[in-house]
Amino acid sequence: MPESPALDRRIDRLRALAQADERLEGVLLYGSWTLGEADEHSDIEAYFYVADEHLDTFDGEAFLAGLAPLELAYTNMFGILAVVFDDLMRGEFHLCAASTGIDEVTGWAGLVHLPQPERAVLLDRTGRLTEAARVLADRHTPDPATTAQQRVDELTNWTLALAHILRRGELARAHNLLTAMIAPQQLQLCRVLHDSTDHWLTPSRALEQDLPADEIARYARTTAALEERTLRAAARESWVWSRELAARAEKRWGVRVPGDLQTRIAHLLEAQDLKAEPQDRTDHPQDLAADRGPR
Repeated sequence: MPESPALDRRIDRLRALAQADERLEGVLLYGSWTLGEADEHSDIEAYFYVADEHLDTFDGEAFLAGLAPLELAYTNMFGILAVVFDDLMRGEFHLCAASTGIDEVTGWAGLVHLPQPERAVLLDRTGRLTEAARVLADRHTPDPATTAQQRVDELTNWTLALAHILRRGELARAHNLLTAMIAPQQLQLCRVLHDSTDHWLTPSRALEQDLPADEIARYARTTAALEERTLRAAARESWVWSRELAARAEKRWGVRVPGDLQTRIAHLLEAQDLKAEPQDRTDHPQDLAADRGPR
C-alpha cells in the first residue's frame, strides 16, 4: 500500500478540527485515501455537512486555514471549494446542508466506493452519515453488455464529429475532442473488456497497472501533439482501435455494431489524410472487407 504520511497527518488534524466545531454534523472523505491508494502526490477530498442554521454563515476558507496555511482558495467551476495548502497539497471540499446532503450519499452507489466506510467518516454526530456510507461498502461494477453498447455508440458518434471537425480544419478543437471525449470512452470500453473497472470514473488512473501493455500501446498511438499530420494519423489510429474494441464487445456480448456507418467514418478519416499526406495512407483489412457504405 502506498504511504502518505503528510496526508495522514492532515486528515488527523481535520478530524480534530471538525470534532471541535459544533456547526459541523458530519465529515466524509472520498478519493484515493479512502481506497488505500494515496501517496505523496494525493490530494484531500471531503464533504462537510453543515448544520442547516449555520450553512449560510459557515466560512469554509477560514475553517480550512486552521488545517494548514492556504496559498489559494476559491469556488471552482463545479461549485466546490478548492484550495492549495502551503505545502502544495490540493484539496476539494463540498459544503452541504446536513439535513439533505447526508440523505444523498446512498444515491452514490455504483459511482463511489468506500471499502471501509467507518474510516471515511471523520465526524458523525447523529449516526446518519455512517449508516448512509455503509451502502457504499460494496463495489458495484457497470453492467458489461449495457455499458459496452453505450460506449460503442458514443465512440461512433463522437468520432464522426471528429472527422467533420478535422475536415473543417479546426485542429485545436479536434485535439481536445480526441483527448477529452473519445479517449476516456475508449479506455472505459477497454476496461470492461478486461474486467478491470476499479478506476471507472477516471479510466486513465493506474492505467499502467490495470491494463496489458499491448492495450496501453494502442492507446498511446491515439495520442498526438497539436500538429496536423500527427493529429490526423492519431485520429485514424483511434478509430481503428475503437472498431477493434467494438468487434470484441460484439463477439462477447452481442453488442450492436453499425458496421456500414463505421466504414463510412473510416473512409472520411482516410480521405482527409490522403489529401493532407498521401504517403501516410494505411489500408486496414476490416475497411476493405466491410466496404459496403455509400461512397
